[in-house]
Amino acid sequence: MEPLNSGEVPKDVKTKKVQIIHTKRRMLQLKRKDELSYNIRYISKVPVKLVMDREFLTLHPEDSLSKLIQSLRGEESSAVVVDDEGKLLGFITMKDLLRFFEPPRRYSIVGINLLKKYSISNASRVEDIMVRKPITIHVDENLGRAIGIMLETGKHHLPVVDDKNRVHGILEVKDIIRLIRIVSL
Repeated sequence: MEPLNSGEVPKDVKTKKVQIIHTKRRMLQLKRKDELSYNIRYISKVPVKLVMDREFLTLHPEDSLSKLIQSLRGEESSAVVVDDEGKLLGFITMKDLLRFFEPPRRYSIVGINLLKKYSISNASRVEDIMVRKPITIHVDENLGRAIGIMLETGKHHLPVVDDKNRVHGILEVKDIIRLIRIVSL
């Protein structure tokens, strides 16, 4: 063994300290990973009805697009189209609304018919742009199922319905992220 200069630590002691530090870091990483894994398992078991938005915009198929546009306020980015009994007939997101105003592709000749298409008149109805068979989630399902549907379909909004197809709420990605934030604190 080499003689030590003042304040010098032997190599094997340094190596041991470094190993201890790496081991502690690794243990912390594993602990965080376990906590995150637990949180994800917990979130997937949460019932959809606890997280869904119960206050949502409802319209009827015969409502005008003007009414839809005027009704979209604040954070609302979708509307449920229902009948008089609250049963789901269709669904509209802001993306669907934008598609209605999508400019023509390639080189179209601008004429009266094209201009009529882009003007909202009293003749333009919600039923003209609504998705007639939207992807839904049952009110008794859990978030694990909802997340799976969202990832599989690319949908960010799911109407929440019961066995009779009555709408109880809307589940959005932002609602799930909000829960993840709360659980991760």
